[in-house]
Amino acid sequence: MRYPEGHKEEVRARIVDTAARLLRAHGVDGVSVSTLMREAGLTHGGFYNHFESRDELVAAAVGAAAEATSAGAWGPGRSLAEALDDYLSEGHAAHPEQGCVVAALGCDGARQKGAVRHAFARAARGLMRHVDEKLHPQKATKRLSDEALRVTSQAVGALVLARLVDDPALARRLLQAGRAGGADVPAK
Repeated sequence: MRYPEGHKEEVRARIVDTAARLLRAHGVDGVSVSTLMREAGLTHGGFYNHFESRDELVAAAVGAAAEATSAGAWGPGRSLAEALDDYLSEGHAAHPEQGCVVAALGCDGARQKGAVRHAFARAARGLMRHVDEKLHPQKATKRLSDEALRVTSQAVGALVLARLVDDPALARRLLQAGRAGGADVPAK
């Protein structure tokens, strides 16, 4: 049976999107290939038609998740305050499977090797770069500003902590503190 042009790319994208969601929800080691393929509506046997290894898929999923966050919370035309309001929202805290891969899996990512570790590093640098661009929209440099490092660290930390605590009021305070951390950055 012959498939229409672009079919293989569409299936691969579906697998990557499913992996990005499931990995953020359950952790890098929390999802098997067979579970992932079943969730994507495919058979386990078809996996190797699209990927040489699980690591190749995980790296692609991390990249796709980072791109989705870039286009969403950190998209063009949004101010730092708008981006932080979205990034540090209760909805984002409640749904890591739909959000930032750095906040959802950063600790898992630091334990990985090879292409997967590299994908996490790119995602983290990309997040820091987005913050830097919001802070300094007229000044593109290769070196990330100290302000961007502080705001990014505070935002990711606030989101991770809000997910960890078992007190909804404290979680809201953490998210608010993270949003406020971007407001006191001196304008340059």
